[in-house]
Formats: sequence, C-alpha cells, structure tokens
Amino acid sequence: MTAPALVKARLIEMKEDLKTELPVSQGGKAIDVQFNPDSMKVSFANQLVQPSGGDQSAGNGGMQFVGAGTTKLALTLWFDVTQPSKTPVDDVRRMTRDIIHFITPRDGKKDPKKKVPPAARFVWGSFVFDGMVESLEESLEFFSPEGKPLRASVAISMTQQKILVSKFEGAGDAPKRPGQRPMTPARQGDSIQQLVADQGAGAAPAGASGPAPQDGGWQSVAAGNGIEDPLRLQPGALVDLNLRAEVGGGFGAGGGAGSAPAVGASLPVATLTIQPSRARLGLN
Repeated sequence: MTAPALVKARLIEMKEDLKTELPVSQGGKAIDVQFNPDSMKVSFANQLVQPSGGDQSAGNGGMQFVGAGTTKLALTLWFDVTQPSKTPVDDVRRMTRDIIHFITPRDGKKDPKKKVPPAARFVWGSFVFDGMVESLEESLEFFSPEGKPLRASVAISMTQQKILVSKFEGAGDAPKRPGQRPMTPARQGDSIQQLVADQGAGAAPAGASGPAPQDGGWQSVAAGNGIEDPLRLQPGALVDLNLRAEVGGGFGAGGGAGSAPAVGASLPVATLTIQPSRARLGLN
C-alpha cells in the first residue's frame, strides 16, 4: 500500500471581501510553506465591557456584549535553505519575504488613499482560516561564513472579526487503516475455538454433534490468522476474530497455515489431534 502524499500548507491572498481568492493572474500571491507547522493555536474571544453606573451588589452591573467576537490563529513556520530544493537560494530571507508580503500594507481597492494589508487564507488539508495577518515575527539563525542567514522561523498571528466555526462534509467516519482492526489477546490455555465461542460467532450450536459450519467458523479464523496450532495459542498473542479465510482440504503434514480440517456430513464426530508441525484428523 502506497503512503498518501504529504499535503503542504498554503498561504493564499484573498480579495478584500474575504470571500474569494485573488487569482495570481490579477496580482495575487499563493505560496506553499517549506515545512508544515508542528502545531497551531486557535483562540476565540468576545468583546465585553463593564457598563458605567449600576449597583453591582444588586446584580445589575454585569459585563455587556458590545460587538462581534474575534477568532485568532497562531502558528510558526520554518524555513531552511540548507535542505534540498528545486530552486536553491543563498539567503533564507529570499523565502520568508513571500510571507512578509501578507503583512505589508498597500493601496486599498475601494479607497486607494487608505493603506491596508492584504487579506489572507491559511489552508492545510481540511483546516481553513480566512483573515488578516496581525503580527509577524521572524527569527534568523545558522549563518553562512559570509554572514547570510540560512534558517529562519516565522511566527504568524492572524485574526478574523467574527467567530469562525469549522465546516465539515460527510459523516466524518475515519477510514480504516492497517493496524486499526480490533484484536483479541489470547489468555493462558485459550484455543481458537474458545475465542470464537466467547465472541459468539462461528461456535457450534448447543447440542450439535459436529463442528461449526465452515463459513465464519473457528477453522476459517485460524486459517485467516495463519495459526498452525489452534489448540495451543501463545498467551498474549493477538488474534483478529473478524479475519476469515476459505477452508478447504485439511491441514497437511507440513502444518500449512492456510488450511483446516475438512468437515463433511458423513463425519458425525471428529477428533482433531494437532502438533506444532503437523495436524491429522482421526475418527472415533
């Protein structure tokens, strides 16, 4: 299974209405970060004031809400020109100046006499934050012999004049990944038959004289987990009781993990004698 591609965080210039992105063809800027942030901090706040007057002891002098709430995003981005890159540069500030673009005031579209910084969108996977860069702090380190900075960290603070609520699509069920299937640990003296019976799946009905059916029975669980000795499980061994394999033929003399004792209507009673290296089926 191939690993999913790494999603890079991006800073995208927005139009002043903070609703649509400003295309690069129209002078907008969109950059991919060099390294994704280690963490992000989202803060929510309301604008409250203490009203003048009023008898606080009487309970009528409480705080009052006077304006829309705000949402702030804080994160740190790292840049390193010593790392392999498609476009190598000799000074890390050649990379960080693209970030500084988002805090540099310029003529407003609606009022050219009014200087405003560009609106920005920070997006990383399903995380989206639209706002304006409130502050930016760049730290330079690791200098070349010529005195050029080669590494930098840029702490960014963005703000939006409203409470931003995350939006999601679909039910949000996490996809199953390898290693996430529930596993059952074997206890001292457990057998596959006992584990399957405890689960209530694949066990023979009460009063039945023969083994459980092959579809979902303990034989298919043993074969699916590659267990050669279903009667002698190693204590602590993890067994996937939902993993089934087709059962056909019988355990061969070599003790193959993908087979199980054959079951037929003409065999009312069967005794299974199993050794670690082989299994044989004898009739009473």
